Amino acid sequence: MAKTVNVHEAKTQLSRLLARVERGEEVVIARAGRPVARLLPFESASRGRTLGADRGLVSIADDFDAPLPDDLAAEFER
Repeated sequence: MAKTVNVHEAKTQLSRLLARVERGEEVVIARAGRPVARLLPFESASRGRTLGADRGLVSIADDFDAPLPDDLAAEFER
């Protein structure tokens, strides 16, 4: 069950409410008895990186670093 607090209490007790949220609790903020917002623990979307996960998905041509043809190189020098 979520703890419900009014806006005034949320403003004056924000640090304590955040501590509760860090412990996994949910806090509902109400105005005139009507819920308007929820404080929830932040869940990181990052799962970390797995080395080699994209292996085989990318290929680089053997001549990728070969000089450009003169006419194409001239276009970049304009």
